[in-house]
Formats: sequence, C-alpha cells, structure tokens
Amino acid sequence: MTRAAISDALRLIFQGIERLKESFPNREFTIDGRLVGDVGEVIAALEYDVVLHDVSQPNHDATTTDGSRHVQIKATFKDSLTFKTVPDFYLGFKLYADGRHEEVFNGPGKIIFERYSGRKGCGVVLLSFPIAELRKLSKQVPDGDRIAKRRGSR
Repeated sequence: MTRAAISDALRLIFQGIERLKESFPNREFTIDGRLVGDVGEVIAALEYDVVLHDVSQPNHDATTTDGSRHVQIKATFKDSLTFKTVPDFYLGFKLYADGRHEEVFNGPGKIIFERYSGRKGCGVVLLSFPIAELRKLSKQVPDGDRIAKRRGSR
C-alpha cells in the first residue's frame, strides 16, 4: 500500500464518520475507540425498543422505552464480544464490512454471567466471549425475555 492509498482510505473513513455524525449527532464516532460501539448503539436505537443515553453510563448504554430496564450494547467486527458488569439486558451485534449486522445475543445479562461465572473476573473485569457461544446462549432465551424489535425493523 502506498502513502497515497493510505491517505485515500483515511479520507473515505473520515467522510463516513462525518456522515454518521450528521445523521446521529448524539454519538461521537471517534476513530480511536468508540466508533464500533457507537455504530452498535445506533443499530440498537433504530431497530429495538430502547432509548440511548445522551451521556455514556459506566454499565449500560440505554434503557427500554418504558424506562424499566438497563441495556448494555456491544458490537464487534471480530469473533468475540466483551462483557463486564451484569446488566439487566445485553444486546450484542456482529458487524460486517459490507454494512450487514447480526444479532448475536439478546437477553438478560445474567444468562451470560451464569454461563461464565466460573471464569476468573466474570462480572467484574472486561472479558471477551466467543460469538459462537453467545449465539447458542441467545437461542435459549424465551421471546418474552428479549428486547423487543421496533415495528418495521427487520
């Protein structure tokens, strides 16, 4: 890759970030840390029955629209998602470079905690868990224990 190719690629990335900021001004979309997380939060806000917090909270990113439950939202391009504290609900997404995304986990955070409670630091420190395992856990969640999708979302 040449310097020109790097410059062109970075220009496109930053154009995309500016477009995201214009469309969703309550998110930062910083390239060096929050970009993927902010994209996951926007997906959740558009497709699920949640309201994002305007200011980041340490243990959750949103509440259900009725305000009764806290929701932690995680997203990744990799093969694992992170988990730290045990939120009321956890929404995890796998993102793809072509713009697609997949719901990996949707349900009570305690289900993940119970599955991994024997792992040192679970529920206290930030740990990564395989997407394949989170998919299996999510299949066990009854529909009534999931964050509802918004009407009209896929």
